[in-house]
Amino acid sequence: MPKMKTKASAKKRFKATATGKIKSAQAGKRHGMIKRSNKFIRDARGTMVLSEADTKIVKTYMPYDR
Repeated sequence: MPKMKTKASAKKRFKATATGKIKSAQAGKRHGMIKRSNKFIRDARGTMVLSEADTKIVKTYMPYDR
């Protein structure tokens, strides 16, 4: 049986934690910072943990990162 392929876009964007949750970067920080509030920019620092529904989708893209 051949191995399943990992989606290249998913392995660049997501990391799995030790407990199986999926970390990702906060959305909305690429450009247009001048129109964003300082509160949004502050709150969007670092990484975030995806919701359960999104975690199920991402785990299908990365079959070996569990």
